Amino acid sequence: MTEKIKAIDFMGYLFTKEYFSKYWLTSPELMKVASWWKFEDIIKKGWSVDAFVELMDRAGVEKHCMAQLKMYSYQHKKLIVDVKIDEVAKVIERHPDRFIGFAGINPFRKMEGVRELEVAIKDFGFKAAYLHVYGFGIPPNHRLFYPFYAKCAELGVPVSMQVGHSAELMPSELGRPIYMDDVALDFPELTLIGSHTGWPWAEELIALAWKHSNVYICMDAHLPRYWDSSLVAFLKGRGQDKVLFGTNGPLIFLAEDFLKQIEDLGLKESVKRKFLRENAIKVLNL
Repeated sequence: MTEKIKAIDFMGYLFTKEYFSKYWLTSPELMKVASWWKFEDIIKKGWSVDAFVELMDRAGVEKHCMAQLKMYSYQHKKLIVDVKIDEVAKVIERHPDRFIGFAGINPFRKMEGVRELEVAIKDFGFKAAYLHVYGFGIPPNHRLFYPFYAKCAELGVPVSMQVGHSAELMPSELGRPIYMDDVALDFPELTLIGSHTGWPWAEELIALAWKHSNVYICMDAHLPRYWDSSLVAFLKGRGQDKVLFGTNGPLIFLAEDFLKQIEDLGLKESVKRKFLRENAIKVLNL
């Protein structure tokens, strides 16, 4: 049974009332997203760190990865979410065995941003970097991202990026998984993860994960009952070593909902263990 496997939630964010109050409740643009996805109540409430750990325990999640989100507004040409390193570190300090930090990427900060990323990895122990590409108005293979990729390759940490459509009012074209092809070719030693299933370009993402040894897929942001059938087939078969579990929570889905629906997929126990836990351990060098 799934509950015997302690899952690692590879794709998540901060969840505290302070985080939501600072970034979401002050942004009409983000609150439109909250209204569309019907999670306004979560935004207004948030959780304490201990309460969220209790939710993880009930769901069977051992570790929750938290992106230091840098979200740029395509409409207003400014950062609407600019999480600082210490905001993530403060939560990790409460339960260092349960939370993992992902350093945020803002390409417009150039080398200052690269140095900041290095501090997050070296001084605060973050295990990966995260890129929310859409609002910046440039694709993931743009030259402004390459110094960040080079630094992550040097430090030996993976880069996770959102691919697929954008739920926010931002150009979805920039989330085409095929842009990762150039990055994987130019940085063969850098592990890349395409999150959010890549939908509606799931086949593109599958093709890249099959082609490149350094490209993985994170199956988050869409409940399992909505997953593209080709993704499920890839997970069950030749892609079982290349697919990671994530929720994109806590904003949209709680892990408990995900894990209940994963039981209905009919995965072999060995595949389920890789998907929920072992592949993340490998990618993050835990």
